[in-house]
Amino acid sequence: MSVEPISLDTLLASVGKEVGVSPWRTVTQRMIDQFADATDDHQFIHCDPERAARETPFGGTIAHGFLSLSLLSAMTFETMPPIENTKMGVNHGFDTLRFLAPVKTGSRIRTHFVLADVKVRPSGWVQTAHDVTIEIEGSKKPALTARWLTLTLIERQPETA
Repeated sequence: MSVEPISLDTLLASVGKEVGVSPWRTVTQRMIDQFADATDDHQFIHCDPERAARETPFGGTIAHGFLSLSLLSAMTFETMPPIENTKMGVNHGFDTLRFLAPVKTGSRIRTHFVLADVKVRPSGWVQTAHDVTIEIEGSKKPALTARWLTLTLIERQPETA
């Protein structure tokens, strides 16, 4: 999916508004197992469906919280328009992060993005803060909420007279 770039002025005018909702994404056992392999976190609540069904209140396996968090990057690229003349973007961190409900294997999730703040630095970097909520289809509670900080380097444009 390609999202058309927006101007810096449009971005600045969007502070305080919901600026995107990602498509639904299914969290599969295969994704969970691959994440477990990548992070060396093979706790049975994630990787052993039979034991998780017997010994947890979840009825089966659940995604790692950090897997849900990691999916923000993909959901951002599917949803959020880049700033015109972007050279690159990087994660800058989180001011807050709370895991509120488990994501059961087979659940569908999507992210709501609210633009909380924009700081334009003289260096050409633009810092954005998004309040993100990862919703679980059919759940009253979200998987997580966070204030996510990113930095985008934009190419300076020559000023016109």
